[in-house]
Amino acid sequence: MIRNDIRNIAIIAHVDHGKTTLVDQMLRQAGVFRQNQQVRERVMDSGDIERERGITILAKNTAVHWGDAKINIVDTPGHADFSGEVERVLKMVDGVLLLTDSFEGPMPQTRFVLKKALDLNLPVLMVINKVDRADARSAEVVDELLDLLIDLEADVEALERPVLFVSARQGTATTDLDVKGTDLKPLFEAILHHIPGPECDPDGPFQTLISTVDYNEYVGRIGVGRIQRGSLRVQEPLVRVNHLKPEVRDTFKVTELSVFDGLKRVNAEEVSAGDIMAISGLEDLNIGDTVCTPAQVESLPFVAIGEPTVSMTFSVNDSPFAGREGTYVTSRHLRARLYKETNTDVSLHVQDGETPDQFIVKGRGELHLSVLIETMRRQGYEFQVSRPEVIYHEENGKKLEPIELLRADVPAVAAGAVIEKLGRRRGILKSMAGQDRVRLEFSVPSRGLFGYRNEFLTDTRGEGIMAAVFEGFEEYRGDIPRRNVGALVCHETGETTQYGLFGAQERGDLFLGAQTPVYAGMICGQTGRPGDIVVNVCRKKHVTNTRNSAAAEDSMRLVSARAMTLEECMEFIDDDELLEVTPVSLRMRKRQLDHALRARAESRAKKA
Repeated sequence: MIRNDIRNIAIIAHVDHGKTTLVDQMLRQAGVFRQNQQVRERVMDSGDIERERGITILAKNTAVHWGDAKINIVDTPGHADFSGEVERVLKMVDGVLLLTDSFEGPMPQTRFVLKKALDLNLPVLMVINKVDRADARSAEVVDELLDLLIDLEADVEALERPVLFVSARQGTATTDLDVKGTDLKPLFEAILHHIPGPECDPDGPFQTLISTVDYNEYVGRIGVGRIQRGSLRVQEPLVRVNHLKPEVRDTFKVTELSVFDGLKRVNAEEVSAGDIMAISGLEDLNIGDTVCTPAQVESLPFVAIGEPTVSMTFSVNDSPFAGREGTYVTSRHLRARLYKETNTDVSLHVQDGETPDQFIVKGRGELHLSVLIETMRRQGYEFQVSRPEVIYHEENGKKLEPIELLRADVPAVAAGAVIEKLGRRRGILKSMAGQDRVRLEFSVPSRGLFGYRNEFLTDTRGEGIMAAVFEGFEEYRGDIPRRNVGALVCHETGETTQYGLFGAQERGDLFLGAQTPVYAGMICGQTGRPGDIVVNVCRKKHVTNTRNSAAAEDSMRLVSARAMTLEECMEFIDDDELLEVTPVSLRMRKRQLDHALRARAESRAKKA
């Protein structure tokens, strides 16, 4: 049977197209908030990192009531690096809202998530957001979306469904561009009319697939999933089974059962087929597990998650400053934390490294791994990481590398510089359109994008928009030049002085200011040409009883140091360098701290 009192939908889109803002307005207009209640913007972005960066990282559930129906909504991430979150939550829903910016149109991630939805035969409702923008081109974007649906071989019904024109910030929706919307009623009605209710078997033996895992210190792990068949009450016995490990079966009792209502989880005595519910009672419940009744144990297949494309080596911090700033510093702490992350992040792979204090961490991209690093350092962990490296494949004796589809929207005057830079990085220009602003589409190796974002923003004077999504593996395209500048390396351990930094700043750009603790082998800046330079930034001025003129002292002024973010540090470090990460500091350093030993190794490498 089909339950008409429930709709389970996911909102999918490219990053920054307005998913979370739209959910805010849907919650407000459905009466979740009191009329005078003060609610912060992007209320679904609950994590500190999500709010700081303005992106959604974890998929989150909420629910609203409209008429006689309950609409369960899943807000999903838009960045390609977190697409694993989108892939798995699509198993929980019966339809999707595809949100597209009225100016940018379909972007690489739009194509990716739409293909995943169509592969699962989910009905798609197209929503054009930000129609109130001065530069909106809504009619053209509709044509681009229809072309995309045809290209992905969508059925006729997908092409015939109405397109909604929405302003998420103003909370309005309309099906006709010539008629200005007043509220989101047309959107809610379109969801109820065009997205079917869940098809389910309420009288069969209970079965559900766990798609998301949450944690509460009082009840432990909480599994979230949609009930495929049957009903469930608190304290009923259940069996956990996984289709990848059918021999592992655990029996447990339901200790807590809840459903989503607004922004809260509400305890429920009973849930039935079609509901999205949260369940607790098993300590090691994981994503991809099937929970069913002992009378009929059957596992459900879990959606295949795309493979990781980038790897980094996490290791115990062994610098001279090790253990000063972190709470968790041992390999045991580091190992436990990394493997714990794999329970909730299905796109992340972790394996032991060559030595007991090293771990190979594989993810979907630089941002995926940088968010993990930032989360761990905020939790008190101290460790060091290597430069990100792409993961190669071997097939029929050929070396294959991950390729990304990159779309860039740039001013016409900057198009030549972008094409030239990406050409050096083995990018292939696939299409080019536009006059004042040019839309470029490239096929680029993933390794060619390492460290490119800052160059891109410089070349486009901050006006360019760039987005990329994993496309597949292709034959290795050849070498790409590494970093074309050297590093300024500290000569000795101590504290930086104004006198020492003044002498070093003539050699390049500094990353550190005065009175900063440093150690020998630590990177304090970059040179303007290839090759490292060892500088003494701790040097003190020789003191005599002869006073310098005021003019001589005033002339010793430092250029402002360039503060490096986590992503910039990850992009800057080379193969022979490491990034030391602590809750307080980010320090780049050479793998071999001793200058003499490093010079000998370089000499041997040149002779070889």
